[in-house]
Amino acid sequence: MRFSILVKRLHAKHGSLTRDECRLAVSTILRGIGEHLASGGRVEIRNFGAFTVKTWGARLSRNPRSGASVDVPAKLRPHFKAGRALRDGVKDRGEEETPVPAKWAGLG
Repeated sequence: MRFSILVKRLHAKHGSLTRDECRLAVSTILRGIGEHLASGGRVEIRNFGAFTVKTWGARLSRNPRSGASVDVPAKLRPHFKAGRALRDGVKDRGEEETPVPAKWAGLG
């Protein structure tokens, strides 16, 4: 979902907030998650999932055009692991139209 659509849906659900307040809330949360991950932290949102940083090891790869070997250095990458409630909610939605899981009822 695009940032603007997320802001629009948040504003539609909580009409007492202005669109600018919704935009500020979403961007503040996302920026906070990003800053915490950049400092080596872990962010867990109960019943949703956890954001962590994983290290991808250095490896030897090939340039597809020339076929030459290329050393690829180790990298840090953000990683998201969905929580059980999110996984179950997505799985259930794929089988048939079901209501939002009870664990999420208080989140909206």
